[in-house]
Amino acid sequence: MLSINPQDIPVPKLHHYLLGAVGPRPIAFASTIDKEGNPNLAPFSFFNVFSANPPILIFSPARSGRTNTTKDTFENVKEVKECVINIVNYAIIEQMSLASSPFEKGVNEFTKTGLTQLASDTVKPFRVKEAPVQFECQVNEIVELGDQGGAGNLIICEVKKIHIDEAVLDENQMIDQKKIDLVARMGGNWYCRANEHAMFEITKPITSIGIGYDSIPEDIRSSDILTANDLGKLGGIEELPNETDVNEFKLIELSEIFVSLEDSPVELEITLHKKAQEYLKENKLEDAWKTLLAFNNQ
Repeated sequence: MLSINPQDIPVPKLHHYLLGAVGPRPIAFASTIDKEGNPNLAPFSFFNVFSANPPILIFSPARSGRTNTTKDTFENVKEVKECVINIVNYAIIEQMSLASSPFEKGVNEFTKTGLTQLASDTVKPFRVKEAPVQFECQVNEIVELGDQGGAGNLIICEVKKIHIDEAVLDENQMIDQKKIDLVARMGGNWYCRANEHAMFEITKPITSIGIGYDSIPEDIRSSDILTANDLGKLGGIEELPNETDVNEFKLIELSEIFVSLEDSPVELEITLHKKAQEYLKENKLEDAWKTLLAFNNQ
């Protein structure tokens, strides 16, 4: 494994390692305005949501690693402590990329990108009409992390109003992750599209407590078939199926496997582990456990 002391390599190289490893990163398409009223629009992938109460978003327009100059966005929010963070989806990704060009100060990126300025309700900066979600924000605090090239500047924003395109909502008026079609930043020139083919669901154990990896029987943990992800999912069950349920499942669902391989215990175990893995892919956690425990209950 390559081990690196950040102090031993040039900042541009460190920058590439950081951005190549930490991703995909959401994109803040930040709209700001200077004290003369000139609008600015620029994307930043040092961005995320950090609080719901109060609703806080933070993005970071870093100093240039080559010239140590600051972004117009950074200078603008110091003059007018407001911004709009527009969310980027696939429909506007190329226009967003165009906005990252180093235009001269005072140039309107809305005009350059063909995106539509939309007046905000609570702040001076404009919204991007085409963005699926637009957050009108008050800038609560600006934290400068350094004065050298590559240093970040945390823009801590409190959301004052949210606008959501109804086309990305589901029947419960919540954002449908398949409809919003978000994009995210990777390293180099690479991006990631979060469409339904790239997404998958994992049930989060917010209220439940699983048995844990350490409670999985050793013969299952040492399986040559089950992956670390499989074992992690198995560890999420709150309680193992009881012996009666396991035997019933064995007689009804697994009888053919046991009959055909009754004289080949090694092959039987492999087959059952593969069957359990299939159940895990279908999110049938209890069936996977019954399949694995059926071998132990012979």
